[in-house]
Amino acid sequence: MPTRLTLIRHGTTDWNTQKRYCGLRDVSLSREGKLQAQKLCVRLRPLHFDRIYVSDRKRAIQTAQIIFKEARITKIAGLKEVNFGAFEGLRHKEIMKKYSEVYKRWLANPFKNNIPQGESLNSFERRVTRALQRIIRHNAGKNVAIVAHGGVISVFIAGILKSKNFWKHIPAATSVTIVEYRNNVPVIKLFNCSKHLD
Repeated sequence: MPTRLTLIRHGTTDWNTQKRYCGLRDVSLSREGKLQAQKLCVRLRPLHFDRIYVSDRKRAIQTAQIIFKEARITKIAGLKEVNFGAFEGLRHKEIMKKYSEVYKRWLANPFKNNIPQGESLNSFERRVTRALQRIIRHNAGKNVAIVAHGGVISVFIAGILKSKNFWKHIPAATSVTIVEYRNNVPVIKLFNCSKHLD
């Protein structure tokens, strides 16, 4: 039996809609985000999950509670989004005004350039990898759901693909990504599927 991870990005927040950087800030789902999660609930209802893990940020917890109702969820701090430091809460234009050169370098190569007061992408990748490896180790041969963030799913998928293109792998709100492990080898079975929102 493979170990199956169903990775779900949380629903939309007002900050997502406003295109503000939101990492550690603990914002709630917007009305749209709650509706997205309700639609995904219907899509996933026929499936059985042995365990459900979630980031400790409010937007991820709310998404999991809507999708999985009364099911027991386990919060994992290591699954929270990257800390955007000085960029937190700011829009693109605002960052360009205050941190133009640093921001341009970071956008061009976020693995080699850090955000002021933020978390380096390399540290973030190590944190996420440790959290996910622990989940995989404790759930061999099981079907697991993980509700987290765009950055978390992106660094995980990029790691499997041995890619350093962080931006390419960021999934949409409430999208589903499935990774199966057989003999400790990961295979991406589905990426960034949001057909429930059609």
